[in-house]
Amino acid sequence: MNKKEVLEIRKQFSLQNCAITRICGCYVDGDKEKKLEFKEAFLSLPEEEEYKYFDLFKRTLSGTVGKNLLNMSFPLEEEQKGGAQEFLMQLKDSRLTDDMLVSEFYDKVIENYDFGEHYLILLIHAAYDVPGKASDGMEMYDASDTVYDYILCSICPVSLSKAGLCYNAEHNSIEDRIRDWIVNDPVNGFLFPAFNDRASDVHGLLYYSKKPEELQEVFLTQVLGCSQVLSAGTQKESFQAMIADTLGEDCAYSVIRNIHENLNTLIEENKEEPEPLELGKPEVRRLFSLSGVPEENLENFDREFDETVGAKASLLASNIASTKKFNIKTPDIVINVNPDRTDLVDVRIVDGRKCLVIPVDDQVEVNGIEVRMDPETGVSEPSV
Repeated sequence: MNKKEVLEIRKQFSLQNCAITRICGCYVDGDKEKKLEFKEAFLSLPEEEEYKYFDLFKRTLSGTVGKNLLNMSFPLEEEQKGGAQEFLMQLKDSRLTDDMLVSEFYDKVIENYDFGEHYLILLIHAAYDVPGKASDGMEMYDASDTVYDYILCSICPVSLSKAGLCYNAEHNSIEDRIRDWIVNDPVNGFLFPAFNDRASDVHGLLYYSKKPEELQEVFLTQVLGCSQVLSAGTQKESFQAMIADTLGEDCAYSVIRNIHENLNTLIEENKEEPEPLELGKPEVRRLFSLSGVPEENLENFDREFDETVGAKASLLASNIASTKKFNIKTPDIVINVNPDRTDLVDVRIVDGRKCLVIPVDDQVEVNGIEVRMDPETGVSEPSV
């Protein structure tokens, strides 16, 4: 799913567009015990509750595609009888009216979800009548030819509100506030099936993780049947390791700067595309070559890519690029450079020592104080 497809489903979580037929929930305590189970026709809920649930569902489809929202495909074996995909299909097709299936789903989550505190499992079924689109891109709500039937799961931590004082209007007094168990924003969840090309794709799902580096691998493999994926941070670390291994002793500052600049140029050129920019093995090799990596260093590139990233894997450009910062570090100094002006910094040998050279043509501030260079001595001093 791309950003536009995610937004299209998010828009359904409102009173005007609501296509939710049923909501189920299970409250689990820190000892993995079910404390409460409930099920309702969603539109029978009080309006104020519906608004609050809408917010939770929107949060489950929030963040960046490729970082917080991950497109996942089922291995072939999971689409066979007894596989995770078949179970999710049964859950969806039942429209959450089969209490045994729903309860089995809760049990699978509780057994495989690693969370030592209280949490709420929310599960909804919805049937979205997908409007057709005219040649100019305008939606035609009276020309729908498909219904997107799906389930959405949100896993929300439940925490005790903070102790404190409050104002009691009835008694006109300040008194101890009653502490309640509060349902917080979801930290994980999924949408099944995926909504690709504005239609149902039962071969995949969209997975949500509030913290990109905490993907709940056991939950992914045992409940959803999806293969583990490289998190955003792991992708960046893998890319950096691949650069270091490929360049070896030839890891020059100019080459690193060129990789940074060329990568950001690719992102800028593709920013209007609906799909996030992915770099597979050929694209990364081309990037390295364009950035000045010597051909002899690329002799073992294919093997290094396969070992570090995966033979058929790819990297999202947004996960491996630093479009907002360019840092240069030594053991005692950190220099932050405008990512668009990396040309201002160079590495040179001065009096036999390796030095960072930064030309200064404009004003210079040190701890908020503007300093200037004495034209005769070359020594900086506070400006008057």
